Amino acid sequence: MEKLVIIGAGIAGLTAAIYAARANLSPLVISGKEEGGQLMLTTAVENYPCFPEGVMGPEMISKARAQAKRFGTRFKDGNVEQFSVKGKNIYEMVVDGEKIEAKSVIIATGASARLLGLESEKKYWNRGVHTCATCDAPFYGGKDIVVVGGGDSACEESLFSAKVVNSVTIIHRRDQLRASKIMQERVLGNSKIKVVWNSSVEEILGDGKKVTEVRIKDVNDGSSRELKTDAVFLAIGHIPNSAVFKGVLELDENGYIIADGRMRTKLPGVFVAGDVHDKVYRQAVTAAGMGCQAALEAERYLEGISRQ
Repeated sequence: MEKLVIIGAGIAGLTAAIYAARANLSPLVISGKEEGGQLMLTTAVENYPCFPEGVMGPEMISKARAQAKRFGTRFKDGNVEQFSVKGKNIYEMVVDGEKIEAKSVIIATGASARLLGLESEKKYWNRGVHTCATCDAPFYGGKDIVVVGGGDSACEESLFSAKVVNSVTIIHRRDQLRASKIMQERVLGNSKIKVVWNSSVEEILGDGKKVTEVRIKDVNDGSSRELKTDAVFLAIGHIPNSAVFKGVLELDENGYIIADGRMRTKLPGVFVAGDVHDKVYRQAVTAAGMGCQAALEAERYLEGISRQ
């Protein structure tokens, strides 16, 4: 029987592990097959405190893992295939066929950005194709970028990017934005942002090293044309990695795990941290903060049930 299992080894899960291990909880981290989360797909991280020169995403994860291991965190590869309540203060996870029971669980499984599904998208990933303007738009200061999408996320990405780049072109497959009215007004009123309506990205083009153009298709007449750009930011939504918890935990309409301000889910002893819960900020620093909160709450919870 484990005291604490942490599901996920991104920055949220690893921060939780550091705090929990230092509290002598000897946490077990179930890493998942895509260990490290979205930071493993990120190049230079320049907005995380204490790294004035920036840090590579994979390096950041590697250091956090080593720090957690130093204090006694144990790691197990594999994905959680089933999650269930086995009794009072007991939760069971099935990891690649093996059953693991725990008194407390922190879920930090993250979220995956929705992609276009193009081979060229993979080819130019982090070489002009990105999913976080707050993270990467500053690398394109004075240049022209494209944002794909039409909801609040796309508008937020575009408005942030417009502060640092030369121009933003939003490519949206409909004839009006899906974002909230205030967001639409801000975007359409910004002289650095223009919208290409009724269009989709057909292909991302480049010189083999970086993105140089996108081929866009008119969804009404099927015609195609090419648009020069230095980067493509995908803002077509995220998919929280929460499917295995459906029916056991409370999820919102988009699949994000619902928790209170102290990272507590509806199940006692089950906490959440990072992008599987956070659909607003989705930053490394906020995910780490939630990992800290979840670990502290788990420690208090375990102390409480030990007295019962």
